[in-house]
Amino acid sequence: MTNLDSDAFVFFGATGDLAFKQIFPALQAMIRHGHFDMPIIGVAKSAPGLDLVARARESLEQHGGLDPEAFKVLSARLQYVNGDYGSQQTFRDLRKALGSASRPLYYLAIPPDLFATVVEGLAHTGCDKGARVVVEKPFGRDLASAQELNRILRQSFKESAIFRIDHYLGKEAVQNLLYFRFANSFLEPIWNRNHVRSVQVTMAETFGVQGRGVLYEELGAIRDVVQNHMLSVVALLTMEAPTGRDPDALRDEKQRAFRAMRPLTPADVVRGQFRGYRDERGVAADSQIETFAAVRLYIDTWRWAGVPFYIRAGKQMPVTATEVMVELRRPPQAVFDVIDQSETNYFRFRLSPNVSIALGGRIKMPGEAMVGEDLELILRPGSADEMVPYERLLGDAIRGDPLLFVREDGVEAAWGVVDPILGNVTPLHEYEANTWGPVETDQLMSDGDRWHNPATAEETQPSRDCVERQPRKA
Repeated sequence: MTNLDSDAFVFFGATGDLAFKQIFPALQAMIRHGHFDMPIIGVAKSAPGLDLVARARESLEQHGGLDPEAFKVLSARLQYVNGDYGSQQTFRDLRKALGSASRPLYYLAIPPDLFATVVEGLAHTGCDKGARVVVEKPFGRDLASAQELNRILRQSFKESAIFRIDHYLGKEAVQNLLYFRFANSFLEPIWNRNHVRSVQVTMAETFGVQGRGVLYEELGAIRDVVQNHMLSVVALLTMEAPTGRDPDALRDEKQRAFRAMRPLTPADVVRGQFRGYRDERGVAADSQIETFAAVRLYIDTWRWAGVPFYIRAGKQMPVTATEVMVELRRPPQAVFDVIDQSETNYFRFRLSPNVSIALGGRIKMPGEAMVGEDLELILRPGSADEMVPYERLLGDAIRGDPLLFVREDGVEAAWGVVDPILGNVTPLHEYEANTWGPVETDQLMSDGDRWHNPATAEETQPSRDCVERQPRKA
């Protein structure tokens, strides 16, 4: 631990779903890997007699597995402050539990409408001095609420002490997307409007809302994943190279990419709802919340002017997969055999559930005739003891490293892109489960573009040549 690292970890909402599914497993993993050595304090309002250590054990048994040695350390460091967030006594008890800690890290694993109450409680008792704070998405419900949320946080914390956590940005595959772009010189000459025809980003899930109907009624696909996860992927694909290695150099370029995104109009979006969603518990009988959204986005920069970015996210899709397809322009002339209009070169980035980077090309078929076929070359990362996103992100927040966190101006710029299409300003189209959404999504396509549907992992393998990543020989 350095003198800049946080020296205590406090998570509000200690008895909640996020703590149960993500925070306890991340803490155990950090302890197991030797990345965590500080007190752990959970804060929540619960029934008398709650045993937080027992709840942590149950969490780990259900999510990731119990490591007896690491859990022994975790349980020895774990304290619990039981109290109402609106009571100053809760924060006085927290100040006492912190002891000599002077640089605590607070994780607000609570609904956003409680942020102001907790931040004020920390400030009134001096618990905010020297502290950092982690807030969980969603960062507001629209541009105005995001601005208000940022105002509340900045009352007690400097921007450099605020860590807006989006677990998606901590995924290895998403970071590899950024690395691949700037670590390989062959990509830069063609990574522009002169060679790229279109870009598609698809996030498909075979499941529905999984009993989260009440929560999903507050979100919908656009707020849940398009505004944050998917626009962040587009920013990584389109940003310029950072001018330095410090975190703000990269975040500056991401911010420029967000600001260059043209605000969406109703003509740029198709919303859908799978048949049966309104039968889910907690869902209104006349719900207008989308479980599917497709948008057409343009980036107003010299590099990307005129290139359409198609974004699609939905539940009850045929597969669960997240994939980026960068379609390149066709050769200007068919020198040999006739090339079908649908056949192009492309880069395909599979972000989940399996991770790969593929290059689609055309080669000659064996024989006398100059006739070709389409094949893929696939790069796959080797297996490793990969950190889960929350372990990586919590470790970064403890060290004060903001690289993988969203900055205030980035949050507001991303909301500015989707703000014009919020509030049911577009029709809602019903679609059947196990399909690729409403047929109306085809209306977003222009100039002969077509949707590329991710294949299942099993379908990807047999029909394509595969090159596994191997160490380069000296």
